[in-house]
Amino acid sequence: MWANMAMSASERKVSFNKDWKFHRGSVANAEQPLYNDNKWRVIDLPHDWSVEPVPIQKDGITTGPFSQLNESGAGGADTGQTLGGEGWYRKEFTIERQDSDKLITLYFEGVYNQSEIWVNGKKVYFNPYGYTSYKIDITEYCNAPGVANTIAVKVVNAGQNSRWYSGSGIYRHVWLIKTNKLHLDEWDTFINASELKGKDAIVKFSTTIHNQIQESGSGELNIRIISPAGKEIFSTSQNVALSNGIPISNSFPLKNPEVWSVNNPVLYTAEISVSENGKEYDKISIPFGVRTIAFSAEKGFLLNGKSLKLKGGCVHHDNGLLGAAAINRAEEKKVELLKANGYNAVRCAHNQVSEYFLDACDRLGMLVIHETFDQWQQPKRDQDYHQFFDEWSDKDLEGSVRRDRNHPSIIMWSIGNEIEQRADSIGEEIAKRLVATIKKYDTSRYTTVGANDFWDRRNFKWNIDSERAFRNVDVSGYNYMWTAYENDHTAYPNRIIYGSESFPKEAAQNWNLVEKHPYIIGDFVWTAMDYIGEAGLGHALELSEGEQNPQFMGWPWYNAWCGDIDFCGDKKPQSYYRDILWREREISMAVRPPVARGKKEIINGWGWTDELLSWNWEGLEGQTVRVNVYSRSPKVRLYLNDKLIGEKETDIENYTATFDVVYTPGILKAINVNKNKETASTVLKTTGLPASIRLIADRSKIKADKNDLAYVKIEIIDKDGEVIPDANLPVSIRCQGNGSVVASGNAAYDDMKSFRSLAPDTFRGKAIAIVQPQEERGKITLTVSAEGLEDSQIEIETY
Repeated sequence: MWANMAMSASERKVSFNKDWKFHRGSVANAEQPLYNDNKWRVIDLPHDWSVEPVPIQKDGITTGPFSQLNESGAGGADTGQTLGGEGWYRKEFTIERQDSDKLITLYFEGVYNQSEIWVNGKKVYFNPYGYTSYKIDITEYCNAPGVANTIAVKVVNAGQNSRWYSGSGIYRHVWLIKTNKLHLDEWDTFINASELKGKDAIVKFSTTIHNQIQESGSGELNIRIISPAGKEIFSTSQNVALSNGIPISNSFPLKNPEVWSVNNPVLYTAEISVSENGKEYDKISIPFGVRTIAFSAEKGFLLNGKSLKLKGGCVHHDNGLLGAAAINRAEEKKVELLKANGYNAVRCAHNQVSEYFLDACDRLGMLVIHETFDQWQQPKRDQDYHQFFDEWSDKDLEGSVRRDRNHPSIIMWSIGNEIEQRADSIGEEIAKRLVATIKKYDTSRYTTVGANDFWDRRNFKWNIDSERAFRNVDVSGYNYMWTAYENDHTAYPNRIIYGSESFPKEAAQNWNLVEKHPYIIGDFVWTAMDYIGEAGLGHALELSEGEQNPQFMGWPWYNAWCGDIDFCGDKKPQSYYRDILWREREISMAVRPPVARGKKEIINGWGWTDELLSWNWEGLEGQTVRVNVYSRSPKVRLYLNDKLIGEKETDIENYTATFDVVYTPGILKAINVNKNKETASTVLKTTGLPASIRLIADRSKIKADKNDLAYVKIEIIDKDGEVIPDANLPVSIRCQGNGSVVASGNAAYDDMKSFRSLAPDTFRGKAIAIVQPQEERGKITLTVSAEGLEDSQIEIETY
């Protein structure tokens, strides 16, 4: 039966990213195959038009992608002064004759925001939520093999629809999937290896047979398990009915497996195939991890039976200078930076993230709270997802869980963030429905929600009404509510609590409670990384009495500036402080210049005091500066140019000792003191004049693939090789060979002209160039110059 349908050499899933034509703006009839798109720009995906220069630049009104006029898109502080609007994409493809009997599916990983898909002039799909991945069977709309097909995608990102930078367009990958009419689907396939019995894992397997042929018979479903070392360690085969929509389940032991953990993120692969009479019709591969998770108030969070506190950070989906474009290496780089800075967990705020980000979390060992919604029925912005929630929320949540449930990194599914309806009767019914949708597809993980104090519902009180926000989920996420932890535990002793969002400046209060109580399982700072949008959310200002402190900052601020890690991947002072809390380092210090006379420093909720890891304060000679020394040591000493300034006890609650020091250039040294013995130390030096440019690539060899990138740090250094922290110099970036600079700039919160510029200023002595290779082997040469300094070059090999 169906012998002519056996799998051919044609690849099952192929990238559909290359050679799209793009037009920014409204256009008539672009969905029609005969439309003339010869003047459209040719691009490769992923693509984000909101990070590209506004088409019409006006002095004083626009700077690159930033505009003070926002009628055509979201705009404003929410999106970091960028614009949305409307865009069109078109692409042609031809079905090969060997695929004449195949089903043709388009898979869009993410299109922001509302998207319409047209095939050969016929509308085949509409998707309202810009973060949802979706698949479309377009077989019936396609022309015969050998005849070109035209795909047109209309994308609308209009109005106030996001509280952060979303990006615009087809910002994640697109795939063309070709399957036999008898086939499997990755989203329908679940490898649940979350149970251990003795030394063996119990693997629960489920999938669905898809068959669009009228005849139905029986066949075989085959499963092979490949170890992390690449060896087959298990195989099984079972007879199955080949009727369409037949669910299949099985379970089997995996002998003495390696378990997945944050320190040992080992992955197995399940190869699943369906065959009939010895002929294979489809085969899919599913990576998975063997690991157990458990939550309780008595023991906290257990990974593989061992207690683990969640050192967490909230992260938005954008990639800084790259905008929202989900290039694989950029997604991986985020996880690398999180790991390097002590994090073991991330909360994906507040939407489904890219597949590759989760792949990287699996491979590198990062736990994930997976979140799908920022609003339910009630809006946070006039044109946001609330208008589609009733009709689409179950479908979108189902798609999230089905797509991502095989990732061992995911430990919780979140049904929402700061939902206005969280504690009323309607919200309770919605919560029950969403949890039921999750449990329909995955019972191996726990559910959660991020809930805030009732500043949005003044008639509600936390100690009375918050219980309704949490009663339908397994784990309770508290946004900025650490002061309620202990009282709530008394009232609800079985409640499992974590800080789903917290202020950077309250890091110690949060973490002290995490370490103190087993029922508090972790803390997720807002945020781990800087992001575009919510411009100036994390600021510190010097204000006179009566001056208003805004929540956001206006033009030219575009960066939220509340992250531990900046756009160049560097640690900000708050990150060095967090290192002390998490015992990642023993001592750190930072310096704050004096506040202007008659003013007071006011730190926004998400801000950090305006200090730097610098002893370069030209012009402040003889003036008093504040030095904060951060340490868990009982005492610290501070020396300036080998002279003891003083010795102080560190505050046992915030691990800080503060010194007032008259600024004199030289060497500032802080030393831990324990039982009168000096131990670990840290130093800040006054640097010399700019002597050279240092280039540091995160990798000197990268794949000849546009999904790979090299991040090249640009540093202005003195003759001793020290970065000059107050060097804000214009540099010029040139690239030759087998690649180009896809984005460059600095980490500043308000330097719009340097954003994605090949001639940025350095900020605090640094800038960065992100190099993207062409698809050929060879070399890329990056040259950086600055007036008065010798050019600096670095080579990157592509293979």
